[in-house]
Amino acid sequence: MEKIRFAGLDINKISIVQLLLNKTMLLGYVLLVFACIGIYEIFDVRYFSAAANAHASGLNPTDPALKEAMRLAVFGDVGEVNRNIPWTLFIVNYMYMIYTGSGVIFLVALAELMNFNLIAKAAAGFMVIGISMVFAGLFTIATDLNMLNMVWMVLTPNLNAGMWLMLPLYCTYIPFVLFEIYLVLTHKREWAKRLALPILVLSIGVDLIEYYIQAKLFSMNTARHLWTEFPFLTFYFIISAFVSSLGIMGIISFFAHRSKTEYKGLMDIIRRAMLFFVSLLGLYEIFGYMTVDKDWAFLILFGPFRYVYFTGYIFLTLALPFLCIVKARQPIFTLVASISVVIGGFVGRYLFVYGGNANPMSNRFGLGYEKYDFYALSKSFNYVAPHLGEIFIVVGSVGVVIMIYKLFDTLFSVNELREHH
Repeated sequence: MEKIRFAGLDINKISIVQLLLNKTMLLGYVLLVFACIGIYEIFDVRYFSAAANAHASGLNPTDPALKEAMRLAVFGDVGEVNRNIPWTLFIVNYMYMIYTGSGVIFLVALAELMNFNLIAKAAAGFMVIGISMVFAGLFTIATDLNMLNMVWMVLTPNLNAGMWLMLPLYCTYIPFVLFEIYLVLTHKREWAKRLALPILVLSIGVDLIEYYIQAKLFSMNTARHLWTEFPFLTFYFIISAFVSSLGIMGIISFFAHRSKTEYKGLMDIIRRAMLFFVSLLGLYEIFGYMTVDKDWAFLILFGPFRYVYFTGYIFLTLALPFLCIVKARQPIFTLVASISVVIGGFVGRYLFVYGGNANPMSNRFGLGYEKYDFYALSKSFNYVAPHLGEIFIVVGSVGVVIMIYKLFDTLFSVNELREHH
């Protein structure tokens, strides 16, 4: 294919039609249409509720219900964090996309430090899928944080707020990862050699800070026992993210490298790494359930979430993958394990976010669990099914991943195996 050289990059010379209207991009557009429908639905619920209108204001401008409706219309509370509704599918998808994408980049950097040359050869494709998932996570959360919240986060910096700390982190993290990808694509051996260690150390440091900030965000929510009592929350995020990340790497390896001679060796490295982290996650789950609030543990293990927990999480994330990768076999078994942990990892995030609302109220006043509202009886469990708009936005975020990855691959052939050491 004819190339155009720009700033050291070899860019494939293709038409706009080939770039934007190929089959993969069309699939991404279809998924993005779902996201647009979802965004419309969410905005309609939040900002155009019929409850807050001029007629209602004229009838009784001091009505408390009207004031609440106006507050919802201005600040948006549907799907937000409050004591009545658990954190929603937005947060589930944001966590999953951000952690998994960052985990892929983290593992590629770690593999380079440990001199796994096969991983280094495929680093461009892995890093691009990682940064694509990061952008998809940011796309999801941007639809959850309304514009007033986002503007005031910039205008009134709060260095102690975990959510605000995400702004400078991603302003550093994203350009840094793009620079890593640039070095790989341009074969800048001397620069890569000089900057290899600082880049890798910075990559690991930024990822650790990211996981810490997320753990800080969750542990600040004292009303929910799971999030405040789950031991070593930062390490839980890291380990579980690595399992899903290795699944993504296995799937990408299958689609991009299965016809190459290094494919079997690449999948075997992924298999061994996945076996280690799946085993570590299994031990962590046992330790976690022995440590957290017993009421919460029994509710998840034997209550409303038990089927989702055992079939959607334990089986898909731990049992089936372990059976597939416990010993060296054909790469197809690693692929099955990869697909399984990708699905199971999302279920695990869902359980963590929604299951965190089990036994949600603290006993800080010594009067038992606090009530959900002034008149309601206290409950041991509260669950609100995701809004259809949220589901559509999550589906659309997959389109964001597909489109960004395909654009990089079409322009720069990131699926090629590269020698860059």
